[in-house]
Amino acid sequence: MATIYDFSETEMNGGRIDFQDYKGNVVLIVNTASKCGFAPQLEVIEALYRKYHADGFEVLGLPSNQFHQELGSNREISDYCNAHYGVTFPMTSKIVVNGDDEDPLFTYLKDVSGHGRIKWNFTKFLIGRDGELIDRYAPITKPEKIEPFIIAALDKK
Repeated sequence: MATIYDFSETEMNGGRIDFQDYKGNVVLIVNTASKCGFAPQLEVIEALYRKYHADGFEVLGLPSNQFHQELGSNREISDYCNAHYGVTFPMTSKIVVNGDDEDPLFTYLKDVSGHGRIKWNFTKFLIGRDGELIDRYAPITKPEKIEPFIIAALDKK
């Protein structure tokens, strides 16, 4: 069976994100959409990233237009997220989270979480330092509610 470290993604700037580089870190993976009503969560996610990054916390945003709420180009998405929410954590090129063309990372995350289809933007997956899924959080779960679990995961070495 695959692990989180078997995956890679393409960053918006075209660079490669290799999950091997995340070994030993706590990682929050989020499917994002700039025009979604949950998009203000990006501001809190960014604040968590800045607060805990030095302790080994990583965030990866994966924009998706699966629910028709994402901007057209990677440049537009990047500019919008930076201007409106101050996003500095890595974001990938647009992906598909469900269906025949879904991103393999999301196939894996859905399988290991046991919760099936992604129902909406801002589904969040928290990965521990060991590369194992800690939990999957619904879009309505505010990022600040996940902070205690991030802290607990960071303390586990």
